[in-house]
Amino acid sequence: MEYIQEVPILPENQRTVVTLGKFNGVHRGHQKLIRRVAELGIKQGWKKTVVAFSNRDKKLLTNQERIHMLNHMGMELLVECTLDKKLMHMSPEDFVKEILVKRLHAAHIIVGPDYRFGYQRKGNTKVLKQLGEIYGFEVEVLSKEMDGTREISSTYVREQLNEGNIEKANELLGYHFSTEGEVVHGRRLGRTIGVPTANLIPPREKLMPPNGVYVTRTHFGEDSYMGITNVGYKPTVGGEQFLGVETYLFECSEDLYGREAKVEFFHFVRPERRFESLQALKEQLDKDIETGKKYGNPL
Repeated sequence: MEYIQEVPILPENQRTVVTLGKFNGVHRGHQKLIRRVAELGIKQGWKKTVVAFSNRDKKLLTNQERIHMLNHMGMELLVECTLDKKLMHMSPEDFVKEILVKRLHAAHIIVGPDYRFGYQRKGNTKVLKQLGEIYGFEVEVLSKEMDGTREISSTYVREQLNEGNIEKANELLGYHFSTEGEVVHGRRLGRTIGVPTANLIPPREKLMPPNGVYVTRTHFGEDSYMGITNVGYKPTVGGEQFLGVETYLFECSEDLYGREAKVEFFHFVRPERRFESLQALKEQLDKDIETGKKYGNPL
C-alpha cells in the first residue's frame, strides 16, 4: 500500500473509490467502510483509497500500525491530510472539486451518516450527494456500527480504554489493543527477584491504558508468549522518566534484547502502586502471575 502525506494528483485514467475520516483506531465502524471500499475496488477496478485527517490527539493506532492494518485489509492508497488552515478554510465545493475530483478522480465515495467536511464543517452527506451529481461521482452512506444503543466511535473506545476496560475496548475495536517497540535494557531488578522482564517504551503519540498490571500476549515475529505487563513508571524502585511497558513472559527464557515486540492487552489486573520493599513487590508479582496464568490463552 502507498502512504502519502499530501493529496497526490493521480493519472487521468485512474479512478478511485474513497472513504474519508480520522480513522484513529480503525475500529469496527471504520472497518465497515473499508470493507465496502475493498469490495467495490475489486469489482470495478478502482484504486482503493483512504483519506485520513490527522490531529494532535493521542493515537489508538500509530501511523505504522494503521498502515499495516489498512494494507492487510486490501487498501492501495492512504492519504494522510493535516487539518491546516488552508484545508480547514476550503468551502465544501472547493474541497470536493480540488481534492476528490481533480486530484483523486473519485468515482465512488463511501462515508458514514455523520460525515462533515469543508469550512466550518458545513458540508454533510446531502451536500456531498448534490456535488456528486455535478462532478460525476456516486456517494454511498453506510449506517453506523452499533454496540447496543450506542454508536461505535473512537470516543467510545477511548472512554473504555481510559477506564481500563480492556475487554470492552477490544470488542469495539474488533481486534486486540496493542503497543509495539524494541525490547530495551531496563534496570534488571526483575532478575534479582526471580521475575525477569522484557521492557519497551511505547511511542509518545500512542494512547495507553491506565498505569497498572495487565494480562497480555507478546509477539516476537511468529513466536508468542502469554504474560503479565506493567504499564507505568516503576514507583517501588525509584521511578522512571518515561512511561514503560514491562512484561514478564510465561515459559520464555530467551534473550530478547533488541528484538521487535508487539504486546496485546486482554485484562486489567490491578493499578500500579508503590510497595514498601522489593520482597513485598515480589509477593504481589507472584499473585499477578498466578492471575495471569488462570486467565488462559485467548483467541
